[in-house]
Parts: sequence; C-alpha cells; structure tokens
Amino acid sequence: MSALIETRALTRMDERRQVPLLQPTDFTLNRGDRVSITGASGSGKSVFLRMLALLDAPSAGQILWNGQAITDAQIPHYRSHISYLSQRPALIEGSVEDNLRFPFSLKTLRKRRFDIHAVTTLLAHAGKAADFLDKRAADLSGGESQVVSLIRTLQLDPEVLLLDEPTAALDPTSSREVEALINAWFAGDKARACIWVSHDLEQARRMSDIHLQMSAGVLSEVVRP
Repeated sequence: MSALIETRALTRMDERRQVPLLQPTDFTLNRGDRVSITGASGSGKSVFLRMLALLDAPSAGQILWNGQAITDAQIPHYRSHISYLSQRPALIEGSVEDNLRFPFSLKTLRKRRFDIHAVTTLLAHAGKAADFLDKRAADLSGGESQVVSLIRTLQLDPEVLLLDEPTAALDPTSSREVEALINAWFAGDKARACIWVSHDLEQARRMSDIHLQMSAGVLSEVVRP
C-alpha cells in the first residue's frame, strides 16, 4: 500500500516555556493502516494528531500528502480528504438530520448532496433506527452526540480518520457503537486509513493493526506478543 501521510522530523515546541511537546518525528500512514496511539495524558498524542489535522502548526518538520509537501494552496484539498474527530462533539441546534445535512450547506461542499440512504445505513451500524434522525440535538446523550458527529464525518467519505479519544467520555455501549461505525467504514474501502488516540489499551488492540506509544513527545511502536 502507498503512503497517504508522511511526517519528516515533525516537531512541536511550547515556545513560551521552550519545552518540546513533540520530539522530531518520522511517521508514515499507508493506505489500509489502522493505527492506535496510547500514552499518558500530556505525552504528546493529541499534539501530534492536531498537527496532522493542520489544526496546529509544527515548529519544524514537514507533513506530506501522497508524497508531496502540503503548500498553503493545497491545504483545502488536504482537509477535504482528512477528518478529525475529538472527544467533545459540537452539534448545532435542531434535529439529528439537521446536523447531518449541515456540512452540505458549506461552500466547499455545495456540489454534493445529502444521501439519506447512506445515512440510514450508517445509523443501522450503530444500532439506531431511522426515526433517530428526528431526535433533537439538545436531547441527545453524550454517546448519541458522538455517534451523530461521527456519522456527519463518515458520510463525507474521508480517506483518513484522525480520532482523538472519541470514546473517552462514553459508556461501554456507546463506545461499541462508535467502534462499529469505524469498522463499517473500513469494510467499505480497504484503502482507507485511521489513527485512533486512546487511553484504553484493550480498545487500542481491538481497533488497530499497528500500536504506537507516545512518551514525553517520543513516538515508538509497541511490539505485539
């Protein structure tokens, strides 16, 4: 499989304190890779993921997409193929369906159309019936909100998912619903790739083929027994 994302000596510093948050990191995410990253709080996991999502700028180093350095002009194209999901979903007022339709109102997606069949199929993978679309966002539990946020992302058919502890605040049932959605997404196209940051070692083993560990800003591979 060819590389989707590569980093070369990617580094992040806390400029005020002059403390490294991410040591120079070389990393490759190939098509089909399912990567998990575990480590203690503050070890640099989210720092790394946010840089891959271009939410935070690196202090040094490069991020490559399909073998090419990402220029300012190419950032919108890169972001159209990459989706980042945090543990705190942000939903708009209205129904679940309103939230799922919302991305298609954005200028960059106006040429695309909301696909109710695709959405109801995704809902089914999470154990939700079609009438779940009518629920008000304000009435959703934390787990239901995260399912909506994830479906809103998956319906856009990203090539890469960057998941920053998406189930950290969820109960076991909701966590399994999120995992089921990710597994269904992978089953749809084996060329997709995912990085899942998690505190849960069992989840990391369950949801990945490659297990990495972050410690004091240093990324290393965990050898499976």
